[in-house]
Amino acid sequence: QVRTMPETADTAAAAATAGTKRPRSDEDSAADEAAAASAAPLTADGEMPQKKFYRSRAHVNPLSHNNAYEYPTKPTLLDWTAEHYPNHPDLAKNANDDKPTNIVPNVLDIGCGFGGLTIALSTLLPTKTILGLEIRDKVTEYVRLRIVALRKEHPGQYENASVLRSNTIKFMPNMFAKSSLDKVFFCFPDPHFKRKNHPRRIVSDRLLSEYAYFLKPTEGRLYCITDVEELHQWHVRHCRSHPLFRELTQEEMEDDPCVAAMRVETEEGKKVERAGAAKYYAVYQRLPDEEVVVGKRAAVTAENFWTE
Repeated sequence: QVRTMPETADTAAAAATAGTKRPRSDEDSAADEAAAASAAPLTADGEMPQKKFYRSRAHVNPLSHNNAYEYPTKPTLLDWTAEHYPNHPDLAKNANDDKPTNIVPNVLDIGCGFGGLTIALSTLLPTKTILGLEIRDKVTEYVRLRIVALRKEHPGQYENASVLRSNTIKFMPNMFAKSSLDKVFFCFPDPHFKRKNHPRRIVSDRLLSEYAYFLKPTEGRLYCITDVEELHQWHVRHCRSHPLFRELTQEEMEDDPCVAAMRVETEEGKKVERAGAAKYYAVYQRLPDEEVVVGKRAAVTAENFWTE
């Protein structure tokens, strides 16, 4: 048995107007404007982004397969100029050359965070091409917007700096050629305290061999800084034992302006400074291939293969 509600004046009026269109009100217009605002970008290109809207969880598993990254099959297929450095200073210098100039990054800020050091290096090293690499997409977008805003605010500056979302542990060989880098920075990386997570650390024997492959012999340098003493000892132990790196002396580090920059320019470094905590750092030079010694024997190369 089906029970029906008795018809009232209100229900009769609603039934009579069911097929008619309700006139729009001010509330409808306000709702449409709010929906359009939510669909628009949080920050337009050229405007300085607010960090509070781009915060993200600090820990990401770099060995996870859950995140998708765009990367080429080999470095020569990557056009850095068009997307990252369209107004690079070197383009104007070589404007009359028949062969187009291919701008390629030669200084990497790996795990650049909110871009403090990446931006500082842009003016500190005006003849270099700086690239910040960050694994978190929201943070990468913040740095990109920050660089675009700085370029607009200071015409002619920061054109040698850019940022890219990538997973360094997996995709560096796809993006950078042998002996193409002058400097690589690791500033306050994730400590991954648990022993089972140590393979996620950004400095390891295997990865150091990769970094040595990308760094220019003799002039290439690798910079490490952290506020975790145990992680610093990890860096020191692995870098000192690697045959392709030599630790710089305190005097050599004091003569390098990049050391002072990595201590004070990163957002994490400023946070450590405010807390009054210690910072632990070291710098390592990429040795020339002819000086590399593995154990008590010289490294085997194509030139000495038949004599070693």
